[in-house]
Amino acid sequence: MSYRITVLGTGYLGATHAACMAELGYEVLGVDLEPAKVASLNEGHVPFFEPELEPLLRKHVESGRLRFTTSYEEAAEFGDVHFLCVGTPQRDGEYAADMSYVDSAVESLVPLLTRPALIVGKSTVPVGTASRLSDRIAELAPPVSVELAWSPEFTREGLAVEDTLRPNRLVFGVRSEYAEKLLREVFAPVIDAGSPVVVCDYATAELVKVGANSFLATKISYINAMAELCDTTGADVTLLADALGHDDRIGRQFLNAGLGYGGGCLPKDLRAFMARAGELGAEEALTFLREVDAINMRRRQKVVDVTADVLGNQWIGKRVAVLGAAFKPNTDDIRDSPALNVAGRIHLHGAAVSVYDPKAMHNARRSFPTLRYAESVMDACQGAHVVLHLTAWQEFRELDPAVLAKTVATPNVIDGQNCLDRPTWRRAGWRYRGLGRS
Repeated sequence: MSYRITVLGTGYLGATHAACMAELGYEVLGVDLEPAKVASLNEGHVPFFEPELEPLLRKHVESGRLRFTTSYEEAAEFGDVHFLCVGTPQRDGEYAADMSYVDSAVESLVPLLTRPALIVGKSTVPVGTASRLSDRIAELAPPVSVELAWSPEFTREGLAVEDTLRPNRLVFGVRSEYAEKLLREVFAPVIDAGSPVVVCDYATAELVKVGANSFLATKISYINAMAELCDTTGADVTLLADALGHDDRIGRQFLNAGLGYGGGCLPKDLRAFMARAGELGAEEALTFLREVDAINMRRRQKVVDVTADVLGNQWIGKRVAVLGAAFKPNTDDIRDSPALNVAGRIHLHGAAVSVYDPKAMHNARRSFPTLRYAESVMDACQGAHVVLHLTAWQEFRELDPAVLAKTVATPNVIDGQNCLDRPTWRRAGWRYRGLGRS
């Protein structure tokens, strides 16, 4: 393990990858252009919530195995293998991905390299990006060997440390035996622990990530489409999902009807995939993803419509408690959060909205400052005419509905995640409404 590692970008992906590579025994240098973030990381603090990450990062900062810098010069001098972990957000006003951060990282690092190096892309990028960057690296590189490989990440927020240290697969998009050999050496502890390796070309490696995300989004939207039918027929979508899930060809995972997906990956990756297909002249291959996206967005309005029905279409003078702000539990990420989108829509109708989330309050206040934020579940529900369960935190799933009923004005609950125990809530006097569960 003589290789030294740099990680370019210290967001969710980069900070996690840096800490985990240090855990695997490497000397690691993280690079970010924000001095305040670098200073915080060097003190052992992660600027977002991810279970298990901060203790792991602090452990290796204190050991001296992990540190962070704003200097690309230092990174070029330090590293043998450089992991590209910068963001690829959706462009403003477009579906396509913004590749400026990826391009800037390559342009900043490569001319400074003074010895052979391998650059490993982990960011989610449009297919064709690695080939383009490989050509650009050849133009920028000094008279030393600099190669590019693409090894997409498959980390789930809330499980990022586990997914990085014990991934369910490693994908190596390479153009040489040298790059494959070096990647196998770098990831030897993970491979030896049983993670399978798929070796392929650049384009296949790039398509694995967007293909996986698009498939998961499709599965989520499929069961939400079934929920729409269940609402009109009186069927129960949770029982339908259970029955479908017994078929091994389908499986039960990601068949949970509810508010739909959000976050910083699935929505923007899906749209970027459609945009890239159009650029390549293959738009018809992915037209179905437009309906996947549309079904997902309809779920948010569905919760607003159900809320209006519960309130007798009277918004003014009504108090609505929103339990959840993060786009999913075990994270403070509010990017494209369905919960906050619903809260914002209801607020615009004139109702008084009170939001509580165990971890995402700071980020929610910053992005949605006009909403009221409560200090606890009880505070949020005080005097509420309806309670909206919109993020499936364990804390919310374990609430005692009999106790909560004493706090609200009227015991109405809308289960936007379909994971509260309906009989228990009804026995406690609540009028329970699920999605796709008439």
